[in-house]
Amino acid sequence: MVKPLAGIRIVDFTAHAAGPFCTHMLSQLGAECIKIESALRPDIFRKPHPVYGRMGPASFDQVASNKLSVRLNIKHPKGVALARRLVAVADAAAESFRPGVLSRLGLGYDALRAVKSDIIVLSVSSSGQTGPDSHFAGYAPLFGAWGALGTLSGYADGPPVEIRHVMDHTVGLNAAAAFLAALHHRKATGEGQHVDVSAREVASSLIGEALLLAAAGVEPRRIGNDHPRMAPHGVYPARGDDCWISIAVGTDAQWRALARIIERPELAEDVRFADAESRHANRAKLDPLIAAWTASRDADSTAELLQASGVAAHASWRAGDAVSDPHLRSRRAIVDVKEPDGRQRAAIGVPVRMSKCPDIGIASGTPKLGEHEDYVFGDLLGLSQTERRALEEEEVIY
Repeated sequence: MVKPLAGIRIVDFTAHAAGPFCTHMLSQLGAECIKIESALRPDIFRKPHPVYGRMGPASFDQVASNKLSVRLNIKHPKGVALARRLVAVADAAAESFRPGVLSRLGLGYDALRAVKSDIIVLSVSSSGQTGPDSHFAGYAPLFGAWGALGTLSGYADGPPVEIRHVMDHTVGLNAAAAFLAALHHRKATGEGQHVDVSAREVASSLIGEALLLAAAGVEPRRIGNDHPRMAPHGVYPARGDDCWISIAVGTDAQWRALARIIERPELAEDVRFADAESRHANRAKLDPLIAAWTASRDADSTAELLQASGVAAHASWRAGDAVSDPHLRSRRAIVDVKEPDGRQRAAIGVPVRMSKCPDIGIASGTPKLGEHEDYVFGDLLGLSQTERRALEEEEVIY
């Protein structure tokens, strides 16, 4: 069956994580994403680094699978000309440079619209393409901090928590949704457009309730694993090294069930815990009682016991638990892909399922730098081998 974005071609100038995660999601939906790099300026995440338990380009692997790779020096005038030719046979271009960089190179929205009138250009940046702060560069921790998301994350007696990849990926998912809206608009009107995604604004969009409180003169506070109304509500220690279980009690019936399971039925009648309001007010006394019970127990079996009685609970899984989970494997949320060296590795699939398009997801592993130049420069742009060799000597294709 045809994937939903089959036939859509994106020239991908993005780098690092937020922008590449956007185009990674679009590629899994069927878009052909041509990643632009050069040996002079490869994506910084291609560099091997110790992360996720191994030495390698793990971050790059995560967001570059499924893409095509070509070398193109866009600081060279002939490289810019080639990039424009490529955009002319594409539907969209995506970039994550600081605002103004591509325009100075001759590849801004107006320049690309001149070669493809209905082109969609997707720009992902720290603070957007306009406004007094648009010149700021930024990385994931900055997005969360500046968007006020970080100051709400962490314990009440601790500092704000730095938020990394989850911020990048949330920005990427928002950018992918915005791109799909622009694609729909073009299908309806024939008009392309420039889509401007601000990572900082994505962070702020996730804390709407806190922003409303602040506007009303109430200062939101960090609450750690607490809940504004529910108790018990938190992550409690379990047996083993750094093992934890998450428990959330939402009703009086669930509280009575929990008290019975931990063999403390008298707690259900204790006036300090008699109703939701009392339990929340006395959660500092309640949490140690729950933690004392969970600390000597296996997280998974305890979660099953609680779930069977209607209490929301689950072990706090490590990444390895998710990778080997039969449920995620059966839904192809985790898949195995083959690398250029022949090795197999686990990869994260697209987090949706579509009844008419069951084959969405990752089809290929991480591309080698310049791996697809025969197709892109040869088949798409019609460059001969002689022309390509000459451009390589001039460090245009390099």
